[in-house]
Amino acid sequence: MIWHLIAAVFAGLGAAGVGLILRQLSGKRLPRWIVPALGGLGIIGYQIHYEYTWFDYKQAQLPASAQVVSTHTDQMVWRPWTYVFPLTTAFDVIDQSNLVTQQTGDDRLVEFILYRFERQHTDRVSHRTYLLNCSAQEMVPLAEQSREPRHTELRRVDSSTPLFQA
Repeated sequence: MIWHLIAAVFAGLGAAGVGLILRQLSGKRLPRWIVPALGGLGIIGYQIHYEYTWFDYKQAQLPASAQVVSTHTDQMVWRPWTYVFPLTTAFDVIDQSNLVTQQTGDDRLVEFILYRFERQHTDRVSHRTYLLNCSAQEMVPLAEQSREPRHTELRRVDSSTPLFQA
């Protein structure tokens, strides 16, 4: 987080420097407020760039066996541009190298860990183990310690979703 603060400050200083050079080149015909205005725009521009490249950056850090199965976008009042270009704030990943497949009767069961990455003031990663019945297209989370299915949280999964395909 400190590195983003330092980068934002330097982006603001660089943009303010461009404003100062433009003011000097115009023979000081540009108003003095152009320097701090461009500095502020530099800081805001860096922050917007960081927020919109966060998903691509995190995705590039994942191992080759990881597959993104869903993304979650958000729109915020204090960021009005997100109504035009929604901001990716979270995404879910399955690591295909950790899939455990079992055949019980006619049912194919796959145990997997679903990772959730969330962009907050510090990045947050959470994970949960699930059991997917491919034949019935049902998914149920497993209890942390006992690894028993929590049948009360059973949900159906459509076969066309990236989660089911993975």
